Amino acid sequence: MSDHAHSSPLKTYFAVWIALLAGTGLTYWAALIDLGRFNAAVALIIATTKALLVALFFMHLKGASEKLLKLVVVSTIFFLIILLALSMFDYGTRSFS
Repeated sequence: MSDHAHSSPLKTYFAVWIALLAGTGLTYWAALIDLGRFNAAVALIIATTKALLVALFFMHLKGASEKLLKLVVVSTIFFLIILLALSMFDYGTRSFS
């Protein structure tokens, strides 16, 4: 039997889970503080960090091939553009009276 230098996947999953819980607590705590126009930016930074943890560890992108990573990045950007375009179209067609 050979010794593995990597830690147990179960330990890694629990560590990431604890980090996600801490991120959720941080999001709640940040929502209680009035940061002015930076409220959305702080919330998005925390959410992006949590999404990155999920993608890297639970979706197993950390040890994935370079082609798969490129596919994930391209598809993420593509759907982000769709989301932003539809949101801007909705915002642009509203009447503010």
